[in-house]
Parts: sequence; C-alpha cells; structure tokens
Amino acid sequence: MLKLFNKHKKKLPDYWLDYTAALQGKNPVEIQDTTFIVLDTETTGFDYKTDRILCIGAVTLKNNIIDVSNTFEVYIKQEKFNPESVKIHGLLHNENFETISEEQAIEKFLRYAGNSVIVAHHAYFDITMIDNAMKRLGLPGLKNKVLDTGVLYRASRITSNLIDKEKRYTLDEIAETLSIDVSDRHTAAGDAFITAIAFLKICNRLNKNLDLKLKDLFKF
Repeated sequence: MLKLFNKHKKKLPDYWLDYTAALQGKNPVEIQDTTFIVLDTETTGFDYKTDRILCIGAVTLKNNIIDVSNTFEVYIKQEKFNPESVKIHGLLHNENFETISEEQAIEKFLRYAGNSVIVAHHAYFDITMIDNAMKRLGLPGLKNKVLDTGVLYRASRITSNLIDKEKRYTLDEIAETLSIDVSDRHTAAGDAFITAIAFLKICNRLNKNLDLKLKDLFKF
C-alpha cells in the first residue's frame, strides 16, 4: 500500500528542492546581517480564489541598504483580465510587457527569495496570492519568515503613544507620515521600493534603545 502511495506521489521540481535546501540555513540574529526581500504584487483583483497575479516586484535590502542592482520584476501571462483593476495597477491588457508563465514567475521568485526574510505591506494578501499560485502548480506554499510593514508601523506609533491599535494604515498614509516620495506608486517594483524605505524608517523608530534584534520584529 505504501509502495502504491509513493508511486503516485508527485515529484516536486528541482527549483522547489533548491528553494527548500536554501531554507535550511538559519537567519542571522542581527537585523543588519539579515537579507530582506521586500515585495509587492499587482493582481487582477482582490479575490484570493478567482483573481491572479499580474506582476511580482521586489527589492533586496541588507545592512540598511536597498540594493538597486538586485531588483526583481516579472509580468505574468493572463488568461483572465479585469478592466476594473486597471485604475489600480495601471497595467493595460495586451500592453507591450514581456510576460512569462505563472510557473516561470514562481520559479524565478523562489530562486530570488531563497532564505531571505520577506517584507510586504499588508503581507497576508501578497503571500496568499503567491501561495495560491504555487498551489495551482502542485507546490507547498512559501516557507520564508514574513514581516508586515502595516503591523510594524502600527507598533511604532504605539511606542510613540499615538495609539490606534485597530487602524490598518495604507502605504500612502505611511509614506506621507514618513515623508517618502510616492511618484512610483502602483507598479509592483515601485511599491516594493517605497515599502523598503518605509521598513527602514519604521525599524529606526522601533530601535530607540539600539538593541532591536531580528527576532524582536516578529513579536509586534
């Protein structure tokens, strides 16, 4: 019976095995030694089941430096198009973007992310959309540790006694408060870059005592 089960068990692709192998390494203790991947997705809408990812954008951040030479941006071929979402993401159907398949995009992203800590604004949405894409490919979901700038920003305001424990701050609200230029908003790569700047500024707010460790960021 066990032999029969193993015979029909799907073989996972090499890029998944490479990704899980990379995850075997431990994350550093210090924030400045940690590699963060700050990501954003643009999607056809907000339904986790029926909508699809249009684009994944990400930047790498380490030791308080955003590595602009190591950015990530892929556009995914679409079978479905929601005209209502154009006003949000600014992408037009049949626009002259080089597009790749969903599986190619996931493979590229997993190889880019490796063992990095993922950072996103309202991360649950982006991670769920990527996890659902992986599920369609027969893959388990992302295994990286994840930080949410929405949660961290709220914690930084609580620290400064400007308390609103329930408010979900938009990226625009955070950018305005932290004086971040938003001229590149509403592209995945542009939003990822803005989120990375916000993450750096939020960490500085939270690190008043200069003893903030990576593990502390997951406690907020």
